[in-house]
Amino acid sequence: MPEFFHDKRLYYTPIEFALSHLGGTWKMPILWRLQEKAQRFNELKKDIPHMTDKMLTSQLRELESKGLINKEIFPVIPPKVEYSLTKKGMKAIPIIETIMKYGYDLIQDAGIEFPPKKA
Repeated sequence: MPEFFHDKRLYYTPIEFALSHLGGTWKMPILWRLQEKAQRFNELKKDIPHMTDKMLTSQLRELESKGLINKEIFPVIPPKVEYSLTKKGMKAIPIIETIMKYGYDLIQDAGIEFPPKKA
């Protein structure tokens, strides 16, 4: 496969380029939660409790810079900001769903109880 440059970075495969958009611990869970409706920062934070405010902020900025989400700021007091998927972000949902299904299969094959029972 031919290598290519984008934003001063060398990529070796389209997979690597796609993962630069979707990879990491938090990007796919954020996109997944935005597929049904726009959400505010605190709604996302509440739904993804193990993510710090700083990490959520940085991931939202990165997803916005990649064109996967929109950030809409409403001119009200106090300020209201909502995040929603773009058309480009919606195209990622079937891929995320496939990865999620594969993850469930791997969990089941490993004999892991999922979701775990509360003690």
